Amino acid sequence: QVQLVESGGGLVQAGGSLRLSCAASGRTFSHYGWFRQAPGKEREFVAAIVWSGSWTFYADSVKGRFTVSTESAKNTVYLQMNSLKPEDTAVYHCAAENVPGPGILLRAGDYDYWGQGTQVTVSS
Repeated sequence: QVQLVESGGGLVQAGGSLRLSCAASGRTFSHYGWFRQAPGKEREFVAAIVWSGSWTFYADSVKGRFTVSTESAKNTVYLQMNSLKPEDTAVYHCAAENVPGPGILLRAGDYDYWGQGTQVTVSS
């Protein structure tokens, strides 16, 4: 059974940091993405990585503040979030897919596997 399990969300003050984890089980994936959805808004792209770590890509809104990385020994992907802002408040989901080639997957529709999400709340 394929599962993606996120953890690490919580409540933090503006300017603080959190690290989200996404542990995959049941199979390995070549591409991972992080997306978020705030109340009343559509799901939006946050960051993506190719498993090898050679390619990463970030939404403009998080560039320079968030870092996506992988740890192969744990089959886990991380999203380090620094300098958090109230507008970062959302449910964060990791997504995974296994496709040939290094190209970054930026759209939610590119991914077939999703985690249940973890809530991140940033207070002002």
